[in-house]
Amino acid sequence: MTGALPPADQRSAFTNAPMGIALTTPAGVLVDANPALCRMLGTAAEVLHGRSVLDLVHSAGQAGASEAHARLLADHSQPMRHETSLLHADGNEFPVQVTASWVEGNPAGEPSHLVMIVEDITDRKALEAQLLHRSLHDPLTGLPNRLLFQDRLQHALERGLREQTPTCVLIIDLDGFKTINDTLGHHTGDLILVAFAERLQTVLRASDTAARLGGDEFGVVCEHTDRAHADLLVERLRDALHNPVIIEETTISLTMSIGIGLTEGGADPATAHQRVVRDADDAMYAAKRRRR
Repeated sequence: MTGALPPADQRSAFTNAPMGIALTTPAGVLVDANPALCRMLGTAAEVLHGRSVLDLVHSAGQAGASEAHARLLADHSQPMRHETSLLHADGNEFPVQVTASWVEGNPAGEPSHLVMIVEDITDRKALEAQLLHRSLHDPLTGLPNRLLFQDRLQHALERGLREQTPTCVLIIDLDGFKTINDTLGHHTGDLILVAFAERLQTVLRASDTAARLGGDEFGVVCEHTDRAHADLLVERLRDALHNPVIIEETTISLTMSIGIGLTEGGADPATAHQRVVRDADDAMYAAKRRRR
């Protein structure tokens, strides 16, 4: 089939489209909205008529939406695609992808206007957030993984450079964990790691980041923390492990070896990043040798 749809078919497609469709003036004033868009916004088409599309955009996204609109007006040849958040009539926001195209006026008297296709992408955003969380967190303990640990350390060092504040890193290794795995099984070993992660989180401040680096090795990034405060954190963690862990009616006493790495405020993150982790790692292995 070639050529444009007859007006009646065009209206049927507009009315029955599963995605939101808006017709606006070049300035973005709503002329018509299809039922799908009205349901999405929780507002009748009569109420939307005459309103600016920007009025429907969440305040945090209005600047970006205005820039996208300006790009479309500057170049009619390319559709505009933009992700933003719209406001439902109940006040809640939801993410959308908007694809807008310029429609040139014709000799029959139809003025130039914009056609906007609006797609609710709530499910897609939730999936993206879930995948991002999985890529940055340990699936067993739920703690940040090594990748996120490195990122948080970089941010802490950059803040230390700006504010001239020290940054500490703790590297923690559970003593005798291999023996526990060999004698009690990997299932019990996993439950111990989960229990330890929970106790670790109970002693941290909101600004601290605990991570599972692999196996039974954990790390903590402590922003704005000098050696004395890091020592206090270590003592709180030892106190948290004072009571044995009970796993499926088996009582297990845990000990750990901890190393502390410290960089003073104002250190260059490019050089301090690896050094502070290496110092903490070396101190942890020295502590483990002493315990043996």
